[in-house]
Amino acid sequence: MSRRKYVSFLYTVFAMNCLFCKIVEGNLPSAPVYQDELCYAFSDIHPQAPVHVLVVPREHINSLADSNESDQPLLGHLLWAAGEIARSQGLAKGYRVVVNTGQDGGQTVDHLHLHLLGGRAHGWPPG
Repeated sequence: MSRRKYVSFLYTVFAMNCLFCKIVEGNLPSAPVYQDELCYAFSDIHPQAPVHVLVVPREHINSLADSNESDQPLLGHLLWAAGEIARSQGLAKGYRVVVNTGQDGGQTVDHLHLHLLGGRAHGWPPG
């Protein structure tokens, strides 16, 4: 099965019940922060920092672990978009970008997404 047919299959089978797919499609409300042809970013409803934005690819990919080599341009674009959003939100003092992957990594929605956190100091190590 080709990548595109596989993605279409995944979209029709799994993404129909995906919370983030519904938000991206406009079927569930969100507070949009940024959008373009590849991604949609919105404020997290349970913010962990004064600025907490989720950057979501429009294409349904379950997690970073499920990405493949052909996703490299999209993955780079998501990071670029996070940087653009950080600049637009005035996060010149710094911010954190997090990708939780899998159950042990703290991923709670099975749709790849980046957390952009800023507006406060972040300690190390996280978590």
